[in-house]
Amino acid sequence: MKKIINDPATVVTESLRGLAAAHGDLVRVVEDPALVVRADAPVAGQVAVVSGGGSGHEPLHGGFVGPGMLDAAVPGAVFTSPTPDAVQAAVMATAGGAGTLLIVKNYTGDVLNFETAAELAAAEGLDVRSVVIDDDVAVADSTFTAGRRGVGGTVPLEKITGAAAARGDSLDDVEAVARKVIGQVRSIGVALSPPTVPHAGEPSFTLADDEIEFGIGIHGEPGRERIPAEPADALVARMVDAVAGDLPFAEGDDVLLFTNSMGGTPQIELYLAHGIAERLLAERGINVRRRLVGPYITSLEMQGISITLLKLDDELTELWDAPVNTPALRWGV
Repeated sequence: MKKIINDPATVVTESLRGLAAAHGDLVRVVEDPALVVRADAPVAGQVAVVSGGGSGHEPLHGGFVGPGMLDAAVPGAVFTSPTPDAVQAAVMATAGGAGTLLIVKNYTGDVLNFETAAELAAAEGLDVRSVVIDDDVAVADSTFTAGRRGVGGTVPLEKITGAAAARGDSLDDVEAVARKVIGQVRSIGVALSPPTVPHAGEPSFTLADDEIEFGIGIHGEPGRERIPAEPADALVARMVDAVAGDLPFAEGDDVLLFTNSMGGTPQIELYLAHGIAERLLAERGINVRRRLVGPYITSLEMQGISITLLKLDDELTELWDAPVNTPALRWGV
């Protein structure tokens, strides 16, 4: 294992210190328990939006903290859910008097720990709601989940929900927007190589040089099937078929197309795949109205990509376009 680290036990803490050094104008970092909080939190009178999960998926979630997106992110150890006390601390640090919405990816540890934190915060008199994102079309259940996994759809969910909070929506309305996104977003990922978790020191799984894991999870969980390596046209067509056929997306639909690198895929391949996906969707009569391309929800250094489709309406498009100012996502400011 070759990584730019000192000690596997301190990877997350040292990385968070670097995030604070680079983006101290936007976020502040707490080390015990580990939190990333927007620099001006709490924002009085505004619904707070809080998320989190295991580290190793950067910039998710800490890179999305700031005006127009998350009020706080709770990073666990690599590929490990954060503890309830850390989530509760994030809720307390961002409570502006209008309630809190927790965005939770559908992994068993995340769901249980965020639920416990919500109960603890409620005991302190705070109004805390939770939504669970489960956009992965690859598998119904996995080692980590009961039901579909939360994957690439988490990024547009956090952006759009944060924008609703920023425009002054009530907690009921912010929660309703979040649930609308969850109902209309679907994703699938593929892996060409495994990630290596620092404390494990060896790859999470093995793939032959001529194999691709189709439907991979963001922690290296097995996918829908292991297939022979194939050209990009065929692979992206297989991905688009899986995602577009699930909701299903129909001719005339407006969508956000999010083409994501799992961490080790270079931009030249990512844009190549995105271009193919745009063409295939156009052939179906599906209108790509908004786009996002880049490494926004990764799995350490895994080579691979994911494709996410979100069905848009005028409200969701307006909220996607709204200003955002975070370390990893920034426009309109």
